[in-house]
Amino acid sequence: MSSNLLSRTFDVSKFGVIYAGAQKNLGMVGVTVVIVRDDLLTTVLPNCPSVLDYNVMVNYDSLLNTTPVFSIYVVGLMMKYIKENGGLEKMEENSRVKSEAVYSVIDQSDGFYRSIVDPKFRSRTNVVMRIGKGHENEALEKKFVEEAAKHNLISLKGHRSVGGIRVALYNGISVKDTEKLVEFMKEFQKQNS
Repeated sequence: MSSNLLSRTFDVSKFGVIYAGAQKNLGMVGVTVVIVRDDLLTTVLPNCPSVLDYNVMVNYDSLLNTTPVFSIYVVGLMMKYIKENGGLEKMEENSRVKSEAVYSVIDQSDGFYRSIVDPKFRSRTNVVMRIGKGHENEALEKKFVEEAAKHNLISLKGHRSVGGIRVALYNGISVKDTEKLVEFMKEFQKQNS
């Protein structure tokens, strides 16, 4: 649940184990959040290494191994930020507002921007798209990334194996940051259609 953790509400009782990389909505690389239902702590296969035995982790207060102290400190700061800024409900609202703003530009671009994900499966935290009416235009996508960087809109290049554009809208990205991106997208389309 790396992308969903602390960006939307859900019923945790539906899950036996929740496993999330904190580097998405909660902190930085080096921290993994694991939430395990109590009844699953007692059943461990005999050949399970202690590092994967969550019961051992509970008994040692998650301190069985050397902890990434600075990374955990950043998680603490992020938790404080979330609490002071409306809690999970506000983070979920912000997540919805940000993603709807970006998807709106994509959907209203007359094919200049194209979402490559069926609308019913779209992510609120990772918006992926291609640029180019009718087909991918890698030169135009490269120009988009370069021009965006001039406006301090960075890390928009898609994954190296699939290309395109990837907009990360994690909790660390504000609604104001997203509005800046939306305005850039509209202007870029106007200048490059």
